[in-house]
Amino acid sequence: MSTATTALRAPAIALANLTKTYQGGVRALDDVSLTVEPGTFLAVMGPSGSGKSTLMHCAAGLDSPTSGSVRIDGHEIAGLNENRRTELRRERVGFVFQAYNLIPSLSIEDNITLPLRLAGRRPDQEWVASLVERVGLAGRLAHRPAELSGGQQQRAAVVRALAAKPAVVFADEPTGALDLRSAHEVLELLRSLVDELGQTVVMVTHDPAAAARAHRALVMADGRVVDALDHPTAPQLADRLVALGDR
Repeated sequence: MSTATTALRAPAIALANLTKTYQGGVRALDDVSLTVEPGTFLAVMGPSGSGKSTLMHCAAGLDSPTSGSVRIDGHEIAGLNENRRTELRRERVGFVFQAYNLIPSLSIEDNITLPLRLAGRRPDQEWVASLVERVGLAGRLAHRPAELSGGQQQRAAVVRALAAKPAVVFADEPTGALDLRSAHEVLELLRSLVDELGQTVVMVTHDPAAAARAHRALVMADGRVVDALDHPTAPQLADRLVALGDR
């Protein structure tokens, strides 16, 4: 994607002074501000309880912040009711989860297009076919999920996330259930989608090696972003996590 084209677009995600406080006064997010430009691969890391999952849930419209602003592709979602948030998620957001979340009784093809059909939209067959070809599943569309390896199922989940041409894809521990080879293939796929197609990906992960595939990595602790690294390496990120554990 050219710099000129990117400059004309709103940020894929813009968070301003985001807080999330749960019952009992537990503050999971503490005044977080963040901008993610289109065509960026961002990794979010941190120890358990750091706020990384809450950040993703609020940024993706899965949960409402206590205060602050959340914009996806220029559209404010903080304060919207659940029905409107659901509509916006269907239009602008894709999800990839650790557990794939494919429906066992449906074919891979039907799994890929199901979210679009539920939203009353026709799949762009040419776009979906190009994605299927890219991930190497062209001969597997009639299969059920159980007939595919874990890596193939996750690649199908990636295609499903991209089928609606979302502004941003949120990936929650996308390699957590995969063997090393399959994990490497999925991370290579996500990076290529960003570098070659201009997709925006935000990935939550506990794995420094996975986060090192991103353009940028954020490290969270106590509901705040405490470090940001451009072109991160796995040793750098591992050192940051160890330092947090020593605090």
